[in-house]
Amino acid sequence: MSTITEKILAKAGGVKKASPGDIVNADVDVALTHDVLCGPVANEFRKLGLKEVWDKTKIVVTPDHFIPAKDIEAANLYLEMDKFVREQGIENYYPVGNHGICHVMLPEEGFARPGIVIVGTDSHTCTHGAVGAFATGIGTTEMAAVFATGKCWFRVPETLKFNITGRLKRHVYAKDVILNIIGRIGVDGALYMAMEFDGETVKSLSMDERFVLCNMAIEAGAKNGIINPDERTIQYVESRTSTPFKIFRSDESAEYKQIIDIEADRIEPTVAEPYLPSNIKTARELNNIAINQAVIGSCTGGRYSDLQVAAKILKNRRVAPGVRLIIIPATQKIYLKALNNGLLKIFIQAGASVSTPTCGPCIGGHMGVLGKNEVAIASTNRNFKGRMGDPTSKVYLASTATVAASAVTGRITDPRDL
Repeated sequence: MSTITEKILAKAGGVKKASPGDIVNADVDVALTHDVLCGPVANEFRKLGLKEVWDKTKIVVTPDHFIPAKDIEAANLYLEMDKFVREQGIENYYPVGNHGICHVMLPEEGFARPGIVIVGTDSHTCTHGAVGAFATGIGTTEMAAVFATGKCWFRVPETLKFNITGRLKRHVYAKDVILNIIGRIGVDGALYMAMEFDGETVKSLSMDERFVLCNMAIEAGAKNGIINPDERTIQYVESRTSTPFKIFRSDESAEYKQIIDIEADRIEPTVAEPYLPSNIKTARELNNIAINQAVIGSCTGGRYSDLQVAAKILKNRRVAPGVRLIIIPATQKIYLKALNNGLLKIFIQAGASVSTPTCGPCIGGHMGVLGKNEVAIASTNRNFKGRMGDPTSKVYLASTATVAASAVTGRITDPRDL
C-alpha cells in the first residue's frame, strides 16, 4: 500500500514499488526555469559538451523575477535566457508580453498534470502538487543534467498527511490554513518529506486555493506538497490541455510518517511576523502594527481569485495616507481578465499601483523594494530578514484579504473588522 507520492515516483523510476528511503532515477515530464537561472543552467549544460537538450517540448521557460529588466545585470540574464531558448528551439517559451509568474502560468497553460514529475529551478515548484503531480525545486547543475538526460534522481520521501476538516470562517483562506500548519510544525517540521493535504476542507477548496497550500510546503522544509486528484482537479486540467495523464491516489491503508488533524473552523485570519513563516499570530493580535507598504501578488497571491477578493474589499475605499499598495496580476492572462472585468479600475481608484506580472517584490528585487526600517504586509510566501529590501525592514505574511484590509487602514487589520 502506497502514498500518491510513492506511486508517482515508482512509475517515473520504472519500478513496481517505491518506499521511503529508496532511490529512484525518475523520468522528468516537465522542466521549468526562468530569467534568473536559465542562463546559469545553460552554462552548466554547455560544459557537458552536448549540443541539444533531451526534449525541447518538455522544457518551459518564462521570465518572471526581474521583468521587465530592472538593471543591466537583469537585462543580460534575460539575453542569456533568450539566446539559449532560441538556439535549442525550446517550444514552450513565454517571453515578455506573453509571460507570467512561473508557478501560476504552468497550470494556466496546462503543463501541470496529475501523475507526472515536474522539476523547476525555483523552490516553490512544489506548488504544482495541487493537481496530483510530484513537483519539486532543484538546483542549477541538477537542471543542466535534466536538460541533458531527462532524468533526475530522488530519495523517496516519507509522507506527513494533514487531515483538514471543518468549514473555513468568512475571510479565512488557504493562506491562513498553511500558515497555521507551518506555525504548528515549524519551518523544518517536514524536512525532506512529502506534505499530503486531505480532508473535507481541502476537497471544498478551489484549485487556486489548493495551489497556495502546496506552494508553501517548502516553507516547512518539505520535498513536495501534494493533493490527491478529484473531479475538480480533472476538470481543471482537462480545460487547459488535451495531453493525456494518469491519476494516482494514496491507498486508504498507505503508511504515513504521521497523520496530523487540522480543525479548519478554528482558524482565524493569520499573519506571520518577521522573520519566519512559522511566527504566527492572528491579525487582530497585530492590529497595532503600522505599515508602509502592502503587496498583493506573487505565486501565492496573484491569481485572479485573489484579485477578486482584493477588489471586493477595496471597492469604494481608499488606501490609507502614507501607505503604498502594489497589486501585481500573476500572468498576462490574469492581467487582461482583471482589466476587462473592471478590477484594475477599482484598484487604481483606491490608490493602488498596478504592475505588469512579476514576482520581483517577493525577493526584494524589483517593483516594491523596502527601505530602511519600513514595514510591509504581503501575500507573498517568505519573510526572512532583508527578503524584500533593506535588512532593517520587516515583512508580515498574510492572505490577500488581510493585506487589502491593512492597506485601507494603514495597520495590520483582520478583514472582518472593516
